[in-house]
Amino acid sequence: MPNRRLRRRRPDQPRRIAYRVLRAVAEDGAYANLELGRALDGADLEPRDAAFVTELVAGTSRLSGTYDRVLAAASGRRGFEAPLADALRLGAHQLLSMRVPTHAAVGATVDLAAAEVGEKVAGLTNAVLRKVAARDLDGWIAELARGEDELGALALRTHHPRWIAAAYRDLLGAEAEAALAANNVAPVTTLVVRPGLAARAELGGEPTAHSPWGARRAGNPGDVEAVAQGRAGVQDEGSQLVVAALAAPDAPAGPWLDLCAGPGGKAALLAGVAIEAGTRLLASERQPHRAELVARALRAYAGPLAPAVIAADGTRPAWPAGAFARVIADVPCTGLGALRRRPEARWRRTEKDLADLVPLQQALLRTALDSAAPGGVVAYVTCSPHRAETVGVLDAVLAGRDDVTVLDAPAALPGVPDATLGPYLQLWPHRHGTDAMFCALLRVG
Repeated sequence: MPNRRLRRRRPDQPRRIAYRVLRAVAEDGAYANLELGRALDGADLEPRDAAFVTELVAGTSRLSGTYDRVLAAASGRRGFEAPLADALRLGAHQLLSMRVPTHAAVGATVDLAAAEVGEKVAGLTNAVLRKVAARDLDGWIAELARGEDELGALALRTHHPRWIAAAYRDLLGAEAEAALAANNVAPVTTLVVRPGLAARAELGGEPTAHSPWGARRAGNPGDVEAVAQGRAGVQDEGSQLVVAALAAPDAPAGPWLDLCAGPGGKAALLAGVAIEAGTRLLASERQPHRAELVARALRAYAGPLAPAVIAADGTRPAWPAGAFARVIADVPCTGLGALRRRPEARWRRTEKDLADLVPLQQALLRTALDSAAPGGVVAYVTCSPHRAETVGVLDAVLAGRDDVTVLDAPAALPGVPDATLGPYLQLWPHRHGTDAMFCALLRVG
């Protein structure tokens, strides 16, 4: 009898690349989008194959929690060893969310699992995926939703953990479903000029709806000359808009501070806006390797007002109090507002992360306020709409301050509709086509 191992087909390159990216995400904590970019840079793939890899990685990462529930129901198992689980998720994505024929999706995934995990899992892989293929995705969602309460069903059909669905519903009520669904649509890349170094027309694409500095453009950003030269970069329009908000209110003369500058996107935009205002930006980042990324993002600026970069802990400032006219504290957060671009983050983050992050966010906001000169403006920014990281932080810090006035942040961006959360600015993917950025503007003294 012929040896089945000898007749096994070699896994195709696109699926093998996708699998290894997912393994790096699971084993090493890599970011899917960054790891995918590195993998594609090192592979000589046709555009169609590169697009296939991108969909495999992004789609599987985005729905991995849902696929785990489908695989458990189909197999009767609570779970699988991590290497096999990644292969099965890839197979489930092809069966349930892509136009890959059943025989091709199952056969290719069996070959992949046998090569990457071991021949012993081939039969199990085949059996499980055959059962997955018995229903379409809507059918599986309906089956899994039996017995779920309203919130559980919402989380299931929008492919989010329950706690994230709860946070969105807390803010948006019935509109939460549209917001959560928007997290499942990959955004077109948004570029931004470095003010004074490039013009928006150089970016090509479609100008951003509200930011004067950006454009949406599909394709490789590195193909744009201004990006390759450091005169422009990649940045979501929401991040551009919080810079515009900080620059809008009156403030005294003096330097500006980016308190948590890594990896440098906002700092690069702020630096140009500061120079146009006749002043200079100091960009501070706690981790030295991230401070190097900030310096790289700012490399195209020169002259007496060129920005400075330091590696410093924002909770232990390396500058005197009251030294800056404008301060932005874009604090470390759960990133629940950027789930379109970080598809794996929704399953990686947990509620415990809030408990760890909120004290740091409060400490950084206190530093930002103490760093502002009398009359200075502070922007407290998160790429998360979760109340604990936004209004909760502000309530806790401002309760002990009688020297701070809350400004009307939405009024700083009058052309942006439906972005009001009390006196604060809250952007949304489904309303504004941006990340769900939060911004509070505060005047000191």
